[in-house]
Amino acid sequence: MADQGATIGVIGGSGLYDMEGMTHVDYIDVDTPFGRPSDSVVVGTLEGVRVAFLPRHGRGHRINPTGIPARANIYAMKVLGVRRLVSVSAVGSLKEEFAPLDLVVPDQIIDRTRQRVNTFFDEGIVAHVGFAEPFCPEASQVIEGAGREVGVNTHMGGTMVVMEGPAFSTRAESHMYRSWGAGIIGMTALPEAKLAREAEMCYATMAWITDYDCWHESEETVTVEMVVQNLLHNVAHSKEMLRLVIPRMGAAHSCGCNAALKDAIITDPRGISEETKHKLSPIVGRYIS
Repeated sequence: MADQGATIGVIGGSGLYDMEGMTHVDYIDVDTPFGRPSDSVVVGTLEGVRVAFLPRHGRGHRINPTGIPARANIYAMKVLGVRRLVSVSAVGSLKEEFAPLDLVVPDQIIDRTRQRVNTFFDEGIVAHVGFAEPFCPEASQVIEGAGREVGVNTHMGGTMVVMEGPAFSTRAESHMYRSWGAGIIGMTALPEAKLAREAEMCYATMAWITDYDCWHESEETVTVEMVVQNLLHNVAHSKEMLRLVIPRMGAAHSCGCNAALKDAIITDPRGISEETKHKLSPIVGRYIS
């Protein structure tokens, strides 16, 4: 698939199901050892750069957060050559200063999911990647710069809580997350961020605020209608920003994301089956032949 490949990937969240302005487009169906991705991957050229785009929930928003085939999605991006991955997500705010329609570029994450497989290394091979800094700092800086350039109220840094969903938080949960110092809450950045790290991709998130979470008692209770209305505003800014972000992601990075597995694989290579090596060859092939 080298001729259909791309070094930059975009995973679109709620409301972002296509990327306007792409040329020389191919729709690629990738079979993976972890099943089919959320949808066909669209590979095309945007601002002179080859890009792979995948709608996280499928076109038409068919897949709920728990059901997203995250391993298949990241594996497919890896097979297509992606090295830097931009995630676009809708989130709720846990801080007064993070207002609806603002953009947050998070730098930390708290995992509150319960039902999701969060590693490629579930059998036959063990690897422990570093995850102290879950988002690529250099890719995040690119997103921050683009946000300010297009005039979006942009916040650099913040902790994202990732909950299971699909229901929103209870008020007690929302207050608890605030007491932890978290700034935003979403449903999809995990296991995506962990899998991207295992796949040695730079990963950063455009987290678009659609609402104050239910802690904000002076505001209306969160409704789907409220979220969708703000979502539509945010999608337009996402598309504008991606035109700036994508060509700037191609610069050489010194973040270390692309060598995350260098010292992480613990299993003796002599004990790894040929079947496992083949299954994970796009992920571990540079270390284990």
